[in-house]
Amino acid sequence: MSIVLFLLLNIGVLVGVAFFTLFERKLLGYIQLRKGPNKVGFIGLLQPFADAIKLFTKEHIKPMYSNYLPFIISPILGLTLSLLGWLSLPSKFNIFSFDLRILFFLCVVRIGVYRLLGAGWRSNSKYSLFGALRGVAQTVSYEVRLVLILLVPVILRVRYDWIELQRYQTGFWFIFLFPLRGIVWFISCLAETNRTPFDFAEGESELVSGYNTEYSRGGFALVILAEYTRILFISILIVVIFFGGVLRINSFFLFIFIAFLFVWVRGTLPRFRYDKLIYLAWKSFLPFSLVYLIFLGGIVSLLCG
Repeated sequence: MSIVLFLLLNIGVLVGVAFFTLFERKLLGYIQLRKGPNKVGFIGLLQPFADAIKLFTKEHIKPMYSNYLPFIISPILGLTLSLLGWLSLPSKFNIFSFDLRILFFLCVVRIGVYRLLGAGWRSNSKYSLFGALRGVAQTVSYEVRLVLILLVPVILRVRYDWIELQRYQTGFWFIFLFPLRGIVWFISCLAETNRTPFDFAEGESELVSGYNTEYSRGGFALVILAEYTRILFISILIVVIFFGGVLRINSFFLFIFIAFLFVWVRGTLPRFRYDKLIYLAWKSFLPFSLVYLIFLGGIVSLLCG
């Protein structure tokens, strides 16, 4: 029964990703004073399925000098890890019941670096390798902040479970208790998911798409599916951490609003310089996260001591 529910969850997530891409293209179109996709189906509703059929039926091009097996495995690994992350979220069905959900989430996020590095390195293309190195440096920089920010509720409850985090917010949301932490978390998530204004895996000077430059057909589709799956997962994770969890009536609307913010930021902000991104990570967010964690840990020690 758990396997059936897991498969249904994966199908639901992939369908949600398909319509999220349509939502993003429509919203960006209206931001840029154009209509966006509106030809395939009623008001363009069948456009995601047309794109999927087009991508998976095109000719597969194998780079001549690539290490083919790791080259193919990397996008599959990326999508698998993105879907595995959804198992850590609390739900009414509890597909897999375990206590250390937060640690499971952190492990899945850490392994995701290897699919990015493998995709760029095993392509044996210098442009893909440059994009992979930029993406890995960016991801590692902001994952440190994510862990430090995530340790704040762990210190309060001394548990590694999202369900306990939801119960702790029954009367008061964490976004009102830690507003600065919420802002830093959202900015770090933008960098973690390679979204504008932090999409530095793409190279402007080389005019390529980054670590996935050599991918075509299904490989490119899997890379895009993995990225958008992570965006939806991060959006619902923000609801869990800061807005009382996913078992509330208004959680769906909060989830849609946060996903809207990801697209809105892409349509309004220009891309940063890479050195400014690293400066923001190591000289601004890291001291803030450490001081915040030490300060809160000291308060908890005084109250509990």
